[in-house]
Amino acid sequence: MMFRQQSSELVSPEKALPGRPTSQVVIPNAHFISAHPLVGPWPDGVETAVFGMGCFWGAERKFWQAPGVYSTAVGYSGGFTPNPSYEEVCSTMTGHTEVVLVAFQTAETSFEQMLKVFWENHNPTQGMRQGNDQGTQYRSAIYWMNNQQQAIAQTSQEQFQVALKSAGYGEISTEIAELKDFFYAESYHQQYLGKNPNGYCGMGGTGVSCSVGIAR
Repeated sequence: MMFRQQSSELVSPEKALPGRPTSQVVIPNAHFISAHPLVGPWPDGVETAVFGMGCFWGAERKFWQAPGVYSTAVGYSGGFTPNPSYEEVCSTMTGHTEVVLVAFQTAETSFEQMLKVFWENHNPTQGMRQGNDQGTQYRSAIYWMNNQQQAIAQTSQEQFQVALKSAGYGEISTEIAELKDFFYAESYHQQYLGKNPNGYCGMGGTGVSCSVGIAR
């Protein structure tokens, strides 16, 4: 992506940028690939989850390509600055990480399947970076919506850690926390690699398989 700030320490709430009371972002009416809405309320049987796994351009594509996914959108979570801009997030002075909101159809897929996409398509042991993208805005994260998601996510991390260790990788640094806010990113970021198929994609997994249903 165009910004690669080197800071590896999360900004404190006291030092974070002030942000703004209302969003300046114009959200597209429809998903560029699926034509479904990017904003709820969602149809019956659609559940949502939020994941951070590095540059959100490539991460979003991984999820919209997954079976059973109804819609996706990119944005910012896990920080302190209300309604941040992309440039502010990339300054590492908001505390946010780049994330993907995934709306998936529970009759066709599951939260466990979304976790499989998450774990297998990035390296969750790299701390405040993902590949060449360095900075707190690229940290790995799962922001859960309810207690069930929390339990499943934590168990999946424990199980995937065993697989990673067997493959010679270190400790998982993924942040698992309750979702406090999701701020939509600017419209040009939404489905970026659908609009720009040859655009930058920093996705790269470890090659370690995440077994479906590991959390059950």
